[in-house]
Amino acid sequence: MPASKSKKANLAEPWLTRRSAGILLHPTSFPGDFGVGTLGAEARAFVDFLSGAGLSYWQVCPLGPTGFGDSPYQCTSAFAGNPYLIDLLELTKHGLLRPDTLGPLLFLPHDKVDYGGLYKLKWSILAKAFEGFGKLKKPLPYGDFEKFKKTHRDWLDPFAWYQALKADFNGKPWNEWPEEVRSWERFQKSDRRTDKLETAAEAQRFYQYLFYGQWSRLRRYASERSVSIIGDIPIFVSYDSADVWAEPSLFQLDKKTLAPVAMAGVPPDYFSEDGQFWGNPLFDWDVLAKSKYAWWINRLRSNFELYDVVRIDHFRGFEAYWSIPAGAETAREGAWVKGPGLQFFQAVEKAFPNAPIIAEDLGTLTPEVFDLLDATGLPGMAVLQFAFGGAADNLYLPHNHKPNSIVYPGTHDNDTTLGWYQKAGDKIQDHVRRYFRISGSEISWDFIRAAYRSVSRLAVVPMQDLLSLDSAGRFNTPGKQMGNWQWRYSAAQLNKLKKESAAYLRELGELYNRLPEERD
Repeated sequence: MPASKSKKANLAEPWLTRRSAGILLHPTSFPGDFGVGTLGAEARAFVDFLSGAGLSYWQVCPLGPTGFGDSPYQCTSAFAGNPYLIDLLELTKHGLLRPDTLGPLLFLPHDKVDYGGLYKLKWSILAKAFEGFGKLKKPLPYGDFEKFKKTHRDWLDPFAWYQALKADFNGKPWNEWPEEVRSWERFQKSDRRTDKLETAAEAQRFYQYLFYGQWSRLRRYASERSVSIIGDIPIFVSYDSADVWAEPSLFQLDKKTLAPVAMAGVPPDYFSEDGQFWGNPLFDWDVLAKSKYAWWINRLRSNFELYDVVRIDHFRGFEAYWSIPAGAETAREGAWVKGPGLQFFQAVEKAFPNAPIIAEDLGTLTPEVFDLLDATGLPGMAVLQFAFGGAADNLYLPHNHKPNSIVYPGTHDNDTTLGWYQKAGDKIQDHVRRYFRISGSEISWDFIRAAYRSVSRLAVVPMQDLLSLDSAGRFNTPGKQMGNWQWRYSAAQLNKLKKESAAYLRELGELYNRLPEERD
């Protein structure tokens, strides 16, 4: 894939101006005794490792509440946080829970996330924490609950009621609810508000208060150690989400039935011969444009309150998106439809001048996509696993990287580097060995060193590659419906990394000018 030669002027000056390095790791992958990684002590231990290893960034996947399939890219809200990440042990210290309440979680696996078991156990414990909050006589260290509700009211109220109604209707998607509550607007005019539902909605507000409070404290902890956090925004939202339920007019839905008229996905690609059928509703960009993209501006504002940098997933969808008609059997039946283009990013630049945004510019790329990326001035991505087996003009080969970019050995959607290399075939393996002049015996670290050497100003390495894991450590396989997003590392693995690799990573940072700046 040849590099673009666009000469268009940038919309804004590049924000990524200095060299640095970071780690890609979703918080669910932290170790711990309670079934899933949380925002507690294990998260702080990871931040300490980053700081000690001379790493400036921690990149996460989206932190929203997940639905069927457990994907952080299919959240039930573009604004809410995932209550699974709440550290319950910390709540026992604040008097919201008795320590023995956490006992059932100890029987969940420690080496992976059992989402089914977590669903059965953690929600009931969170409900007890909400009950405990009503009896609490002292303030919590997360700020004032009433102020939190007022600050986040615009998204928090519809989300809380959506969650309460969904539970009341036994988990059914909103499009199967009674017609009088099949949107936020309809619900507000209905007589469905009951004391029971109000209590359930208030509990959901409280869980968000806990998530935001714990995340804010963790982010501050990271900042004090010169670690910035890169968040992730999926371009699309789930159909069964508070976002679509609250504002269906923003999406390509039938005006009467509110069913999608077309769905999102991608054509046949690296991951799937039939393409990927994501199932997300598509935005009605004409409607969004009339409000100067207000919903998106609010979404970005919310994310900038959570993160130091924001990566927008599927950037190419802003130039043109793959529209699959309702009823299609595979993604092959879709077609490219023009997106909002530069006009959208002009609105973003006006609202957030020189905002630290990363464009995930992977997938089927065209000259128009390259031109849009150049025009925005945003850094794109280079993935080393995509570089080999072809010609020397492949834009992911290190000699073709651009300074205003982020280089990754692989992403959350790729196999681990070791797993990829083991399956790559003789031609690709030979290309890798000849290109780097290596034996391939420590391929994970060969790719880490290549990322550090790259001219790309930011190098981000998946945690699994630091641990030199094979395919057993893969986080997600696109197109695979179940079994993803489960991987967790152990405290022993992190301790081994600290002992054996932290100093070496700092040495690489010094050699290739990627150590963090000292902060005041």
